[in-house]
Amino acid sequence: MSAPLQIGLLVFPRVTQLDFTGPLQVFANVPGAKLHLIWKRIEPVPSDSVLTLTPTTTFADCPQLDVICVPGGGGTDDLLNDDEVLDFLRRQAEGAKYVTSVCTGSLALGAAGLLKGYRAATHWSAMEMLSQFGATPTKTRVCVDRNRVTGGGVTAGIDFALTLVSILCNRTTAEAIQLQLEYNPAPPFNSGSPDTASADVLALLRERGAPRQARRLEAVARASARMM
Repeated sequence: MSAPLQIGLLVFPRVTQLDFTGPLQVFANVPGAKLHLIWKRIEPVPSDSVLTLTPTTTFADCPQLDVICVPGGGGTDDLLNDDEVLDFLRRQAEGAKYVTSVCTGSLALGAAGLLKGYRAATHWSAMEMLSQFGATPTKTRVCVDRNRVTGGGVTAGIDFALTLVSILCNRTTAEAIQLQLEYNPAPPFNSGSPDTASADVLALLRERGAPRQARRLEAVARASARMM
């Protein structure tokens, strides 16, 4: 009998829960997979909504993973200069088959030095920040570059996970999971991208997100400076 596929997702304060729960639901249907929710300590972790998450293992106790995945959210800003987190990601990446992320989780991979020389995707608002970590920003829902697999913003996590399952297992397994989840999106509006949203909607979101964007730019600048 082959060893179970070890898949781990980082959970951290102010993680965007859909970045993490979308892929988790897909991975939970992979035959023989063992899933791990990882943080520094076994204690409740607040997401960026009312949902609280409970890790299943710590950095110290986490086994070597086949897949390490970092989701995104406002909390990623704090990860970029957190040596304990970055060291854990580097250790796991040495033995992992795939090093992955969803949304702004790619910035954490970048801060750990794991995207230098790779193409990568992220949330549209953080796209230009990837280059500060030596990555090539790629405007796509899912970006596969060798064993780095990165997803775009939030809802792209499901696309990312299904793509990864097709690589880890096969397309039939991925399509069966897609059908089981009835993942057949038909959004009521065409504003899911800055390329298709109206100018008014885009301006509104940029205005609302300006303070957060400033904090993230500062965290990225400090993290990239540490790598020099």
